[in-house]
Amino acid sequence: MADKCSEGLMNGAVPGERGKQDKSVKRGNWGNQIEFVLTSVGYAVGLGNVWRFPYLCYRNGGGAFMFPYFIMLVFCGIPLFFMELSFGQFASQGCLGVWRVSPMFKGVGYGMMVVSTYIGIYYNVVICIAFYYFFVSMTRVLPWTYCSNAWNTHDCVGVLDGNLSSHAALNITRLLNATQKRTSPSEEYWRRYVLDLSDDIGNLGEVRLPLLGCLGVSWVVVFLCLIKGVKSSGKVVYFTATFPYLVLTILFVRGITLEGALTGIMYYLTPQWDKILNAKVWGDAASQIFYSLGCAWGGLITMASYNKFHNNCYRDSIIISITNCATSVYAGFVIFSILGFMANHLGVDVSKVADHGPGLAFVAYPEALTLLPISPLWSILFFFMLILLGLGTQFCLLETLVTAIVDEVGNEWIIRRKTFVTLAVAVAGFLLGIPLTTQAGIYWLLLMDNYAASFSLVIISCIMCVAIMYIYGHHNYFKDIEMMLGFPPPLFFQICWRFISPAIIFFILVFTVIQYRPISYNDYIYPTWAISIGFLMALSSVICIPIYAIYKVCRSEGDTLLERLKNATKASKDWGPALAEHRSGRYAPAFSPSTESHLEVQPLQPEKGWSEAAAAFPVQGSNGSAHSQDSRL
Repeated sequence: MADKCSEGLMNGAVPGERGKQDKSVKRGNWGNQIEFVLTSVGYAVGLGNVWRFPYLCYRNGGGAFMFPYFIMLVFCGIPLFFMELSFGQFASQGCLGVWRVSPMFKGVGYGMMVVSTYIGIYYNVVICIAFYYFFVSMTRVLPWTYCSNAWNTHDCVGVLDGNLSSHAALNITRLLNATQKRTSPSEEYWRRYVLDLSDDIGNLGEVRLPLLGCLGVSWVVVFLCLIKGVKSSGKVVYFTATFPYLVLTILFVRGITLEGALTGIMYYLTPQWDKILNAKVWGDAASQIFYSLGCAWGGLITMASYNKFHNNCYRDSIIISITNCATSVYAGFVIFSILGFMANHLGVDVSKVADHGPGLAFVAYPEALTLLPISPLWSILFFFMLILLGLGTQFCLLETLVTAIVDEVGNEWIIRRKTFVTLAVAVAGFLLGIPLTTQAGIYWLLLMDNYAASFSLVIISCIMCVAIMYIYGHHNYFKDIEMMLGFPPPLFFQICWRFISPAIIFFILVFTVIQYRPISYNDYIYPTWAISIGFLMALSSVICIPIYAIYKVCRSEGDTLLERLKNATKASKDWGPALAEHRSGRYAPAFSPSTESHLEVQPLQPEKGWSEAAAAFPVQGSNGSAHSQDSRL
């Protein structure tokens, strides 16, 4: 008996509640809590941790940037992360179903789906490019090592070319300072061979067949890993979420043993305290925390919806958020140790070789790898790490869309055919990603990255905070969490949710607007029509919120507008825990046809005698009220 009690507490059961099944037979659950934590870590830790944070850190004052970064983590990142996890876990619904809490705001869920669709399309194209580099690295000499290839120009100067003198570093420095700009073999390989870049975003050119093939491979991998939903992806993340840390450690150990590595790391970490008073530094810190954790994408709500009802998501949110930020800092050491070595080899400042985004992943870092002994091995490891980091995020993006569709339809027919829904979404994602594999594909990819998931995410998150805290009511939400976890959210989180986090989100929005600059790619300036398309993509997710709100108000009962608004924002009768055994207190069901269809009632196990089942009827609710279980069967 003691063993059973301890097992129940380990699963997060509230003390005082007797053995509940706490599993959703209909939707399914994670196999265990480690699967959820690893999946969430894989979702939050993505390509941005490697190719964006280290660059932001050195640009914004090195070690001094850590101070505003961790301040924003504590006051905005962790609270928002905990809010989304608790929101999805309490209702056991995806990003659409949770809005039974206030039906007028269901457009927020549709906005999350639109954002996840955009990100899912272009994110897998980045993964497919990493796949391509991974495959071509399986050779004795990396193809971007020398300037003697058919795609190279006369401006190409390789650090390992045989025609350089023994004073290669001085010659390259002279070339860098000359009017004629030096291009590296890795840059020409990227632009002239891999992308075969066209001169304009409107000039699509031909589809790059190698990239198209790799795109197909990446979508097949994602589909196979999600073929049984969280049951299959939960097993895959044991590898995809942990192996990147092994690769990072291998690259870190190799990097710090190189000459000049310390210079690169000092460039990354040396504090410039005068920059801490710059508003841009705080804005970059807040934005990086917000986007890095994946808030407002819908993925956190979806992943948490497969948790058991009494899981301690408060603990999980702190563990995952801190792991994400620690990974970003750790990746900075890996990146800048190699870049410091490269700068030392060329005899130039680290700032000359530092880059971010695709420029770091596919140009600067690969060129640095050519300087290492057994360079193909390090290249294979690096791009395999990028693939795994990308797949961890892509799993959740696809699962977010599939879960939202299946939960919204909600009947047995589509639940049994969830695999086919996953396949349909994967095929659609592959087809929509084909234009991004053309010669102008990188222009469209960066356009989507800069506009489809920028200020729209901030608006979505802000409205979600307001809807939960002020429309549904903070007292109601705090009681829901207490019912689920056995304790109310700590006072710090209550204050952050109501005041501090929404204020920081609003600050990020204002900062984003003030700091806005039209997008460009190297020397290419995007035309006005392309930027207009970017804004339309951004608006397409936000516009879902007012459109659905107007629709819901028009469909609500009431003689006056005020009555309709009140009914549209009032929580649905079927809002609350998904399993009947968890619906206690104000959620104790008085069954009606509308609620019965959404609740899952666990059948009595036939092997148990009636007397044993009857003895279990009196159950102590999470809110302390005793009630009889026979009313819920």
